[in-house]
Amino acid sequence: MTKKKLLVTGGAGFIGSNFIWQTLETRSDYDIWNLDKLTYAGNLENLSGIEEKYPGRYHFVKGDIADENFIHQLFEKEAFDEIINFAAESHVDRSIHSATPFIITNVLGTQILLDAARKFSVRKFLQVGTDEVYGSLGDTGYFTEETPLQPNSPYSSSKTAADLLVRAAFHTHGMPVLTTRCSNNYGPYQFPEKLIPLMISNALGDKALPVYGDGMNIRDWLHVKDHCDAILTVLEKGQFGEVYNIGGNNEWANIHIVKKILELLGKSESLITYVKDRPGHDRRYAIDASKIKRELGWEPSYTFETGIQETIDWYVEHHDWWLRIKSGEYLNYYKQHYEMEL
Repeated sequence: MTKKKLLVTGGAGFIGSNFIWQTLETRSDYDIWNLDKLTYAGNLENLSGIEEKYPGRYHFVKGDIADENFIHQLFEKEAFDEIINFAAESHVDRSIHSATPFIITNVLGTQILLDAARKFSVRKFLQVGTDEVYGSLGDTGYFTEETPLQPNSPYSSSKTAADLLVRAAFHTHGMPVLTTRCSNNYGPYQFPEKLIPLMISNALGDKALPVYGDGMNIRDWLHVKDHCDAILTVLEKGQFGEVYNIGGNNEWANIHIVKKILELLGKSESLITYVKDRPGHDRRYAIDASKIKRELGWEPSYTFETGIQETIDWYVEHHDWWLRIKSGEYLNYYKQHYEMEL
């Protein structure tokens, strides 16, 4: 069997690392190269032991997708068959503080990858996007793939630009591109500045749980394993030039999630602290994922009740993992394990 060489960018992050584990476990025809810049959100502990479990099938390269010379050298050396671009600055609050890193990575980095993919005749390029490009919904309705793009934060604006560059690559150059747009993810290895792991870890430490505004911002929550399965489905079955929404069919208000976490951990709601809402905070997201079900046969397998309990159990069992992240100790991990050059 001929193996396909798959480049996963941002593979040391939350979704990327889950995707690498899941793909190596379920697909024997892929060898994976993980390209990651190892910013604050990239943590190689997420992939600890993977080289031993899958000898010869996993390769790590430290590098920046916005470094054009580096990317072209890498593509010349490895001749990748397919690319999945997870690499992104993704935290909305950080984009409000400083938007420039988001433009460099999410926009320029995506275009540099597209240019390299075209030059070196990569057979598939999948862009991992977000439902935040659609903006904010009212109390009713759902985002479809035809919903106008109306981003409201520097982060979502940079992801919108990236999606449009991918679209342009298809219409201008006929490139074999695919785009996915997912709802909010949760699950193992999520960086603990995001809502669910922040609330779990703070509750475990009996610290205050900060909730923006009135806590009634609504999101559609998607378990990361379902998301990874959907991405593989799109990679293998999707039609070039198409966009596929990926949702979990699980709308929850933030405050209800926080209270559910406290209930499952046996903690008091007195830990909840309401804080000033962030600028441009979208009120509601909800995904219509009927296209991917109708055309590719995919639908989520997790209920939120099952997924949130499994996630809480993971963070309880991996106490040392998130403590190292909160202390910053994890940043030294790659220096001890990887010093790789092209």
